[in-house]
Amino acid sequence: MNAQTLQGHWNEIKGQLKQKWGQLSDQDLEFAEGNVDQLIGNIQRKTGESRESIEKHLDTLINQGAAGLSAAAERFQHATHYAGEHLRSGYENARSSFYDQYGEAEDLVRSNPMQSVGTAFGIGVLVGVTLGLLVRQR
Repeated sequence: MNAQTLQGHWNEIKGQLKQKWGQLSDQDLEFAEGNVDQLIGNIQRKTGESRESIEKHLDTLINQGAAGLSAAAERFQHATHYAGEHLRSGYENARSSFYDQYGEAEDLVRSNPMQSVGTAFGIGVLVGVTLGLLVRQR
C-alpha cells in the first residue's frame, strides 16, 4: 500500500473504514499529508486492531476500488465500441442507399431525357414562383 494510491481513493476508503469501525471519527481518520503510518496508528489506538489487520483491510479496500474502476472502464470501452460500430453501419447503409437512388435517377434521366428536362423545368418554375410570392409578402 502506498500513500498516493490511498489518497486517490480516500473519500471512498474513509467511508468504508467508518463502516467497519463505527467508533472512528473524522479526526481519527485525518490523513495528514499522505502519512500512512499516522493513519494506521490513529486507527490502531481507537480500535485496538493490529497493524497487519488494518493494512490488510486498507489493501482490500484499495483493490476493490481499482477493480470497480477497471470494470467501469471496460463497460465504457464496450459501449463506445458498440456506438462506433452502430455509426459505421448506419453510415454504410445511408451511403449505399444514396448510391442506389442516384443510380436509379441517372437511369431514369437517360431513358427519358425529354421528360426529365421538362420535369426539371417545371419544378424550377414552381420553386421560383413560390419564392417570389414569399418575398413579396414580406
